[in-house]
Amino acid sequence: MSAPTQNSNERLLTPGEVATLFRVDPKTVTRWASAGRIGSIRTPGGHRRFRESEVRGMLADLTSEATVSTHHR
Repeated sequence: MSAPTQNSNERLLTPGEVATLFRVDPKTVTRWASAGRIGSIRTPGGHRRFRESEVRGMLADLTSEATVSTHHR
């Protein structure tokens, strides 16, 4: 049974997987979620999971912001 807010073919990432993509510590990812900077889903066991599409979107936004700021010197 899938959660009503979750797309059934949406991959969920662990804090460690998100941390690897952003090159930060997993605790940083957890802090971002607590602060509302990134959406998370709680598993029945209370662990956080992150929607891959949202994470990749954030990463793309940050990457394009970095590219824009380096090209406008």
